[in-house]
Amino acid sequence: MTTKALTGRDIAEAGLTGWAFIQDYGLFRLETRIQTGSYSASLQLVAALGAAAEEVGHQADFDVRGSRVDVRLTSGYEAHGVTERDVTLARRITSLAAAAGVELSCEGLSRLELALDVPDTAKTAPFWAAVLGREITSGDGWADVGDTGQVLPMIWFQKSGSEEPRQRWHLDLWLNPDQVQPRIDAALAAGGTLVKGTTVADPDGNMICLCSAKPDDGVI
Repeated sequence: MTTKALTGRDIAEAGLTGWAFIQDYGLFRLETRIQTGSYSASLQLVAALGAAAEEVGHQADFDVRGSRVDVRLTSGYEAHGVTERDVTLARRITSLAAAAGVELSCEGLSRLELALDVPDTAKTAPFWAAVLGREITSGDGWADVGDTGQVLPMIWFQKSGSEEPRQRWHLDLWLNPDQVQPRIDAALAAGGTLVKGTTVADPDGNMICLCSAKPDDGVI
């Protein structure tokens, strides 16, 4: 089984039902949500899914909230995202959920990133890492400020002109590709305007970009 990271086109061709292909902390992942009906059923399902992951020599991240279980799969930064073994495990999880009489859904699943437009990333990023108690990862002209537990949203910095007004935050919301247009339509119906591409603004001009994997996306 190959450990090569899969693209958005690969994921679409895999035909997974109820799974979203979303980027979070610079890494594409497969995510799904399972409504179990009760807390005890959630715990039993997690035990079964964890055992299945062990059987295929992989692992899964679980978030149990009462009668809901969120599952996240990725082969990590070493593999640069989602690989065939994640798809194999996703199919196994889908089968186990069906056997338990519950369904998978990716509707409403998303990941939020905060972006700050600044003229000098190297000067600004350390402040936000310090004040928020997070770690900074940087490269040539870029920097990300992240939570080591990857629970809180990541902050990234976008180059701006030195003459533009400051406090230029905007949001990046990662969604499964099939959920982007419906979300844009809802935003426009609620009084928003389309700025460009998949970027929309509220009535005061505050912007948010609705992001999703393109066919050749996957390897970061």
